[in-house]
Amino acid sequence: MKSHQSTQTMKPATAAKKLGVYLPATPAEFQEGVVTRTELNELQANPPEWLRELRRTGPHPRPVVAARLGVSIAGLARGGVTEALTTEQIEELREEQPDWLEKERATQAEVRKETARIKQKNAERPEPS
Repeated sequence: MKSHQSTQTMKPATAAKKLGVYLPATPAEFQEGVVTRTELNELQANPPEWLRELRRTGPHPRPVVAARLGVSIAGLARGGVTEALTTEQIEELREEQPDWLEKERATQAEVRKETARIKQKNAERPEPS
């Protein structure tokens, strides 16, 4: 007996998130259709020129902007960054080093340090018998 496997599809917003791109900057045919798991895998393995260009120059979604600046998404919001930014705009922020960016980077560094400390503490705990 053969099992019938249906094709898994996702909304363009989900696919854009998985690809790390800003949905409004994608081509209209991408935004208006559905994306199958196979198509997503193909886009990841062999990105077309529009996808390579978006990843290179943006505009980038907030998670990508936050990662490139070394801050959290909440830190971006506290800094007044609520829109997608291009690579050029991200580089300008890095060069300008506004006060909010320095503060948020320091906060993020503290969070990472505390997370590592807790992980280490948990690793040192004896296994329950």
